[in-house]
Amino acid sequence: MKPAAANRPSHWLVKSEPEAYAWADLVRDGRTAWTGVRNYQARIHLNTMQPGDAVLFYESVTTKAVVGLAQVTKSAFPDTTADEPGWVAVELKAGRALAKPVTLDQIKAEPTLSEIKLLRQGRLSVMSLTKAEFDRILALGNK
Repeated sequence: MKPAAANRPSHWLVKSEPEAYAWADLVRDGRTAWTGVRNYQARIHLNTMQPGDAVLFYESVTTKAVVGLAQVTKSAFPDTTADEPGWVAVELKAGRALAKPVTLDQIKAEPTLSEIKLLRQGRLSVMSLTKAEFDRILALGNK
């Protein structure tokens, strides 16, 4: 039997409004504490993330596309922007931009991504991806 850690998700997608914190901001900063998440399901995901996990960066609202690849460098710690206890953040480090953004329309049109949480739980700001979903988005972004 595999240990529980072997079954935990290790591929993620985080969403941010580019006006609040864009991919370019993460690239400029090099790394950031991913703070401000106030959704209970997203908090569960943040608590599951571990250093070395791969993260796709999705710019919502105006861009509506996956634009970059990041990595978790520090697991969950208290979110200093929260007014109440229990909220957490992780540290993310910028990786590389995708050769071309993968738009929400492309994701919707891709049959292998029909079950992706981005389409089923569109308001969720931190979500797990299967390795197949993650790899497919990377492939679309590197064409």
